[in-house]
Amino acid sequence: MKTKLPIKPKVEDSFGISFAPLSLEEIYDQANNPANGAVVLMSGMVRNQTDGKPVVALEYQAYEPMALQVFYQIAADIRCQWPDVNRVVICHRIGRLKIGEISVLVAVGCPHRGEAFAACQYAIDTLKHNAPIWKKEHWQDGSSSWVSIGACEQES
Repeated sequence: MKTKLPIKPKVEDSFGISFAPLSLEEIYDQANNPANGAVVLMSGMVRNQTDGKPVVALEYQAYEPMALQVFYQIAADIRCQWPDVNRVVICHRIGRLKIGEISVLVAVGCPHRGEAFAACQYAIDTLKHNAPIWKKEHWQDGSSSWVSIGACEQES
């Protein structure tokens, strides 16, 4: 029986899970490269409602070792599908976040915009469905509920 070894990230990529606020500039800089013709950056943030129900805050938790392995796998998959990609950056916040705060940043640097857009969308969609990250929505009425981030935006 063959044991599956953990995926090692490429040195030019960057991944993280953090209690600290995420910086658009820092993530962009990490994805940038002189060979890029495009850097596509997706920023997910805390909105003030879910399905019309007022939200006052979100709280994120993650199983960090496994979440990072999912991020590494996403980058490896991107490089298989879009071999021209130069850089992949995936960072997610944990802890309690206020309305308007950035919860996740995904950036992809590539010579061409089409591949950069496609790879960035693949990264965020796959992260939301595969990463062991959960969010607790805190409602205006004082109640709260936990949901997997993958269950938050099921496609119809």
